[in-house]
Amino acid sequence: MRYGRPSREQLRRNFDSVLTDVLSGRGVRTETGLDTPTENALWAIARARPDAPDALVAAAYRAFAGQLDGTNAAAWRAETARRIAARGARDAGVTASEPGTA
Repeated sequence: MRYGRPSREQLRRNFDSVLTDVLSGRGVRTETGLDTPTENALWAIARARPDAPDALVAAAYRAFAGQLDGTNAAAWRAETARRIAARGARDAGVTASEPGTA
């Protein structure tokens, strides 16, 4: 059992290994340390086999680069903040329209 986050080198090895797996017709393993956008890109390749276009492989590399540089995490945080704000606005609108509230 590994504790903590995998290093960049471990992530790179895991990505290369899983990419090789999906290009060979296998699925995406769990517990690789790869984030959801990267795993989703790898699953897209697995679903497209045996004729996975180069564009899907390029998309997987871009998704993995986003994991390494923090872009994927930043996008997730921004989307989460947007959803929370939208829910808060929606809840505030319901509360203000309820009778007997001030």
